[in-house]
Amino acid sequence: MEKGQRFICSNCGYIYDPERGDPAHGIPPGTPFEDIPDDWKCPLCYRGIEFFDPYD
Repeated sequence: MEKGQRFICSNCGYIYDPERGDPAHGIPPGTPFEDIPDDWKCPLCYRGIEFFDPYD
C-alpha cells in the first residue's frame, strides 16, 4: 500500500484522504487509512471501513 493512498467508500463515494484525515470524527490529518480504528464509520453514510476500497 503506498503512503498517502486515498480510499473510497463503495456505498456513497466519500474519499478518505490521509492528508486531511477526518478531524470531526477523531481522525487527525496525516493518519494513514490502515491506522484508522476499526470502529470508524464513513462520515457521509456511516458504513464501516470494510466498505472502503483503494482509490488511487
